Amino acid sequence: MFDIAVILIHYNSGTLTADCVKSIIKNTSGTLNYQIIIVDNCSEYQDYQNLKQTCEAIDFTNIQLVRSRINTGFGGGNMIGVQHANAKYLAFINNDTLFKNDCLSILKDNFEKNSDIGIAGGQSFKPNDDFMISLDHFASPAREIFGRSFLEKINPKHYPKRKKKYTEPVKVNFIPGSFMFVRSVDFNEAGGFDTNIFLYYEETDLCKRLKANGKYAYLIPSAEFIHYHGASTGKTIAIKKELRISLLYTMRKHYGMAGYFSVLLFLLVKYFFSSIFKPKNWPVFFLLLKGAPLLDSLKLKQKIATN
Repeated sequence: MFDIAVILIHYNSGTLTADCVKSIIKNTSGTLNYQIIIVDNCSEYQDYQNLKQTCEAIDFTNIQLVRSRINTGFGGGNMIGVQHANAKYLAFINNDTLFKNDCLSILKDNFEKNSDIGIAGGQSFKPNDDFMISLDHFASPAREIFGRSFLEKINPKHYPKRKKKYTEPVKVNFIPGSFMFVRSVDFNEAGGFDTNIFLYYEETDLCKRLKANGKYAYLIPSAEFIHYHGASTGKTIAIKKELRISLLYTMRKHYGMAGYFSVLLFLLVKYFFSSIFKPKNWPVFFLLLKGAPLLDSLKLKQKIATN
């Protein structure tokens, strides 16, 4: 059994994935026993072949490339990777990240010193080395309607400041999906990622279920990495719609129909007026009129590749 299984999702971004893997190997202690599992989430076949050649050329024995012939999304892709993992800890890392130091060893050491930690992430930085927010508050009706800053002002103990630069580990609601480090046993007991969610809000959902099991999220600022935020997805109307589908599914799951309808009504009003000035937002408004059902998720629009 390995100490850590690193799981990365790859989708038509060969250079990002290769650079990410190389940065992990370069910055991770040679004494750490870990494996790297890359899940190709149905990229274009040539992109997959290029990545396969890159992996074969990397001087690291415990690397495995798994090809999925259908795009299963973030949670689904990671769950494919979990099936190939054999480790005490799981590290889910976006392929648009670069390690600045030995993040894996730092996080592992913190877990073994503090049994209160259930899931953790490091401190992220922008490509220009500027500070990047690396913690967040659970997606909830209160957060969506009143905003994060308001929650931090009225209850700073429960909602630690997101824009503060921490120097010591801090308990948070959840850590971003760009880098999540968790014990395999805790991840399995929580049920892993909810694969009904194709993209976005997987981390708030997972951390909320872990917390219900007494496993808390922590930011470990001494583990530092660069995150090219959004480099692997981009911003389109389809992505905006998927964001709302995932959000409202999460609301219904954790806050019931009252929470779902309160956020839906808020978003309907918000997008109605924003669409008047930004007509490109009308498709999102019309999706919300339907209730943003999972039936409209990108998950159900994926095709099985022939190779």
